[in-house]
Amino acid sequence: MTHQLVLSLISGVFIAGSAAYLGTLMLSKKMAVVAGPLGHLALPGAALALVYGFSISLGAFPFVVAGILLIWLLEIRTKLQMEALTAIVFATGVAAAFLFLPIDKAEAALVGDISKVGVHATMASVILGLLVFVAVKSCYSKIMLISIHEDLAKTEGINVRFYNLVYLSAIAIIVALGVDLVGGLMTAALVAIPAAAARNVSKTLVQYGLASGSLGIVAAIIGILSSTFTGLPAGPLVILTSALIFLVTVPMAKV
Repeated sequence: MTHQLVLSLISGVFIAGSAAYLGTLMLSKKMAVVAGPLGHLALPGAALALVYGFSISLGAFPFVVAGILLIWLLEIRTKLQMEALTAIVFATGVAAAFLFLPIDKAEAALVGDISKVGVHATMASVILGLLVFVAVKSCYSKIMLISIHEDLAKTEGINVRFYNLVYLSAIAIIVALGVDLVGGLMTAALVAIPAAAARNVSKTLVQYGLASGSLGIVAAIIGILSSTFTGLPAGPLVILTSALIFLVTVPMAKV
C-alpha cells in the first residue's frame, strides 16, 4: 500500500463518514438534495483552484461558506423556504463557475480526485470531519425538533437561528471537503445514499447514525481501492458502491 493511497483512504473515510452522519439529519429534514446545489456552488472556487494550482477544497470552501451565509441571511430577511433560496444561490454559482472553469481540467472539479490529496489536506479532512461529527451530535436533538415543529422549539427556548446556522455551517464544511472525494456534481449522493440505506436497516436513532456513518465509510474504502485497481475515478465508484449497498438494504426495509 503506497503512501498516497493511505492518505486517500484516510481522507475518504473521514469525509464520507461525517457526510453520511450529517446525511441522517438532512434526510430527516428532507434537505438531502440541498447538498447537491451547494456542491455546484463550490465549482467557482474549484475552478480558481485549478487555474492557480492549489487545493480544490480550499478553493471551494470560501464560496460555499459565503453561499451558506447568504442563504441564512436571506431566509431571515425574506421568510422564503431554504430550498428555494438554495436554488437561487446555486444557479448563480454555476453561472460563475463556467466563466472560470478550464475545460481541460474540469474532471477534477466535477467528479473529484482524491488520489492526489496531500498531507495537509488529509489533516484538514480529519480535523474538520471530526468537528462536523461532534457539532452535529451535540445539536442533533435540537435541530431535529426545529425541523419537526419550529414553533415548539421556540417555546422550548431553542435559538432557532443559531442552530440553523450551525446546521448550515456543517453542510458547508462537508460540501467543501466532498469536492475532493466526489466532485461538485455528486455531493448530494455522498450524504443521502448512506443515510437512506441506514434507514432501511435501523430501528433507533442511535442505530441510524451509526449505520449511516459506517456504510459511508465502507463505500469510500471500496470505491477508493477499486479506483486504484481499475484506474477509474474514485468519486463515481464511491457513489456507485453506496448505491449498491442501498439496493442490498431495500429488502430489509419495513413497509
